[in-house]
Amino acid sequence: MTEVNLALVADIGGTNVRFGLVRRGETSPQQEHNLRCADFSGPVEAARHYLDLVGKPAIRTGAFDVATAVTEDTIRLTNGPWSFSVSATREALGLERLHVINDFTALALALPILKGDEKRQIGGGAPVAGSAIGVIGPGTGLGVSGLVHDAGRWVPLLGEGGHVAFSPMTDREDQILRSLRRDYGTHVSNERLLSGMGLTNIFRTLCALDGETPQALEPAQITGKALDGSDARCRETVEIFCGALGTAAANVAVTLGARGGIFIGGGIVPKLGGYLDGSVFRQRFEDKGRYRAYLSGIPTYVIVAETPALKGLATLLTYSN
Repeated sequence: MTEVNLALVADIGGTNVRFGLVRRGETSPQQEHNLRCADFSGPVEAARHYLDLVGKPAIRTGAFDVATAVTEDTIRLTNGPWSFSVSATREALGLERLHVINDFTALALALPILKGDEKRQIGGGAPVAGSAIGVIGPGTGLGVSGLVHDAGRWVPLLGEGGHVAFSPMTDREDQILRSLRRDYGTHVSNERLLSGMGLTNIFRTLCALDGETPQALEPAQITGKALDGSDARCRETVEIFCGALGTAAANVAVTLGARGGIFIGGGIVPKLGGYLDGSVFRQRFEDKGRYRAYLSGIPTYVIVAETPALKGLATLLTYSN
């Protein structure tokens, strides 16, 4: 029997996909399950597996977010294995409606409903009510989005800010940029440093600059060795990562006029625990010359909620009802 008040939501990243069910008018997903994208040929197969796990509910509405730009019916993940048609996916799953939006658009929609224990403030003052809000998040890739307030509701921005050019602020970062240009050409985006592959890029480049043979370390191993203090090169890598993130977050803040705050999401930063708080992140965030005072008042937050993007998709469904 069809549950007309139940919708399927899915947060599709480059590595994992998390599913949940949402009742109409609610913003807290139920029966969440995390699956590896590599274990399925596409979202249809993954969704069917999930629905089997939760008792095969009959649904007619879905909302998915994807880690790429959404500009046409065909979706190709920037840093993931899946490519699929929105219309074909809707038909295969027997849905009447299927909304597909960028993953950081979904995350942005969740920001106004995050509870106090779902975010941790690092520096700055109080948010200015009604001002724009920004979000940036390193994970498999780098997502950027924001919200502006209009006519009593929050409107998300549909951008791809992770692909703006990297802005070095130190001599060491200048060296890294010159090295990465040999790999990627003249345009080196923030994502080439502020992501899982970015951590690897920074580590590998630092080793090369100092004439060392780099170990074959995964991003999680780099952050792990940095946090436990067992490898100085890994610690330098994470410190550069935090500094570059501060600059990138500040660029979002001044671009949007985000006096409502800048939120840090994605899969990497929350796993750093309190490391970001004691790093150069906030110093670099405020290091904007004549706009230092402007930036110093803007609060920055680390999102510690478990599945905020699913909450954003639930919010989207309330808007579209």
